[in-house]
Amino acid sequence: QVQLVESGGGLVQTGGSLRLSCTASGIIFSNNFVGWYRQAPGKQREFVATITSFGTTSYAGSVKGRFTISTDNAKNTVYLQMNDLKPEDTAVYFCHSLGTWGRGTQVTVSS
Repeated sequence: QVQLVESGGGLVQTGGSLRLSCTASGIIFSNNFVGWYRQAPGKQREFVATITSFGTTSYAGSVKGRFTISTDNAKNTVYLQMNDLKPEDTAVYFCHSLGTWGRGTQVTVSS
């Protein structure tokens, strides 16, 4: 059974940074496609970033240049480094792989 657990969210001021982690059981991240998504209040869940088993990354236009997705194969963990955070980045952030979603971690950016 695949389980994904996100962590690292919190409250940060505009311009600050956070690093989110997604730790998996039942799946080897280095062999699979992993994505980060987010859902703001009253809005649909949206794509943020993905990383393939080859290490190829892709980003939403709104976060490109500010967010970085990476994998630590030894820890079977995928990270989302978020810099220069803005109030519009406020959302619950979810990890996704092989059809499984984590429960999410809240990120709140104050203005």
